[in-house]
Amino acid sequence: MPDWWLRLFGHGNAVVEPATLRDARQLAQLHAASFHRGWGAGEFEQMLREQNTLVHRLKLHGRLIGFAVSRIAADEAEILSVAVSPGYRGRGLSRDLFLTHLGHLAGRGVRTVFLEVEENNQPARRLYDRTGFAVAGRRERYYKEADGAELNALVMRRDLS
Repeated sequence: MPDWWLRLFGHGNAVVEPATLRDARQLAQLHAASFHRGWGAGEFEQMLREQNTLVHRLKLHGRLIGFAVSRIAADEAEILSVAVSPGYRGRGLSRDLFLTHLGHLAGRGVRTVFLEVEENNQPARRLYDRTGFAVAGRRERYYKEADGAELNALVMRRDLS
């Protein structure tokens, strides 16, 4: 099925499932397409091997188009990264991915989840607001852009229990 068809007519066949070591290269490519400083395949391989790291992939019609990564410590987790391929953004896929990922964190006994988001990243902030996160703090000049600009981060929190 052509990409334009999938973009126009929904995501009924979207699947969220645990990522595997075989996904590391594709995860790295998607991360690099989504963030200023992308993580390499080796970094994804390491995270996928760690017992305290949870990585989900989002596939649509067999194509890996998104992921969510969290690190767990006791009954808390930190969302390290969430991404959806640029061509599939704005269609509700990130919400499905994110809520499924949070459900798996709860299933592992996580009670509180934290994340950091660049304060001007409105699409991400809308996702986090709509999925029950609230601002818990702010970090001044936390992110550094390729051009040297320093951007503030918001620390957000959600209780799962």
